[in-house]
Amino acid sequence: MTSSFSSILEKYRPDLQPYEELYKHFHRNPELSNQEAQTAAKITEHLRQLSPDLDIKQNIGGHGVVAILRNGSGKTVLLRADTDALPIKEKTGLSYASNKTMEDMDGDVKPVMHACGHDYHITSLLAAAETLLQAREAFSGTILFVFQPSEEKGSGAQAMIDDGLYDPKRHAVPIPDVCLGQHVFPTLAGQIDTKLGTVMSAANSFKITIYGRGGHGSSPHLAIDPVLIASYIVVRLQTIVSRETPPNETNVLTVGAIQAGSTENIIADEAVLRLNLRSVNPKTRDYMVSAIHRIVKAECIASRCPTPPLIEPTTSFPLTSNDEETTKAVQKSFTSYFGDRHNADGQASMASEDFGILGSAVGKPYMFWFFGGYPQEVLDSGDVPFNHNARFAPMVQPTLKTGVDALVVAALTFVGKS
Repeated sequence: MTSSFSSILEKYRPDLQPYEELYKHFHRNPELSNQEAQTAAKITEHLRQLSPDLDIKQNIGGHGVVAILRNGSGKTVLLRADTDALPIKEKTGLSYASNKTMEDMDGDVKPVMHACGHDYHITSLLAAAETLLQAREAFSGTILFVFQPSEEKGSGAQAMIDDGLYDPKRHAVPIPDVCLGQHVFPTLAGQIDTKLGTVMSAANSFKITIYGRGGHGSSPHLAIDPVLIASYIVVRLQTIVSRETPPNETNVLTVGAIQAGSTENIIADEAVLRLNLRSVNPKTRDYMVSAIHRIVKAECIASRCPTPPLIEPTTSFPLTSNDEETTKAVQKSFTSYFGDRHNADGQASMASEDFGILGSAVGKPYMFWFFGGYPQEVLDSGDVPFNHNARFAPMVQPTLKTGVDALVVAALTFVGKS
């Protein structure tokens, strides 16, 4: 099979110019997690235009969409793209930049941007679907094209499972034999990075409310200042990684937001911290969570807080660990097709994903890889906008083509005819 990847793609891959325009449409029209209604509608519209042979299922776990391509006996392969965007004001300067705002789930108006490349993921999977539809003579089996909502919240994959994704009495999507996914990254455009074992970290996020006693800025002795308490907590939390976890393990703890008060001469009565931790060892993750509780509660006691702090979990992502047999099979195919553009010794990322749940929920193996989106001159510049940056802007080509080809090659690894 590996010797024919190039001929199959050359014969059946569609003209990608319309897909470049489709990518720009998705980039210009992002939607926040759990609100991807128009994105899902556009995906469904495109799938219906591709072929009446696709069995399309909608509104799974919110705005999830699945298209099933049945093509004879054989394995069932799941290909997944995530569809949500981020509350970021875009600063790329692109002609097709997003100027969109939306109310989030809390009713706050936020700017919206595809700052994590999910627009590339959607478009790559749609083009891969067209390729595989045209290439049905080259494979035998079933392919599931899964467009998953709410990845950024870590809830979309589980929501699809809980909504009966694989339940024969609900959405009746066939249980896959293998699940495959990918992510665009700020690495060399056209390059594919794969890795055996742990490929992305687990993540846990918390909202922490510190209760003080409000008052006049001139009389701090009559108040209990939650801003000062929150500041102590932020500094102390940094010692969890530096002084309480094994130095040979990679762990990250970030306080991404502090919210308190509205003006300079009023001491607020509460402060809110939003923090995120990343880990690759479940025992260490449990220890770090307990340490967060210990430190926050101790600082509040030391500062005479009138009410204990409220520590609320907000999101949770599992560890993403690639199945060995699946990964080795795909790596062999990638090397055959991409040659030296495939790096089989990629580095694990401390970013996190919920993709693996689509496989682990039914005891099936999965593999996740990265494809690059930046030219060498940007990588050499020392100023490389990472995912979740307001200037994140992978080049359209060869990024899109690489994403399409990778999905097709990976799928054919398991269902391609000899």
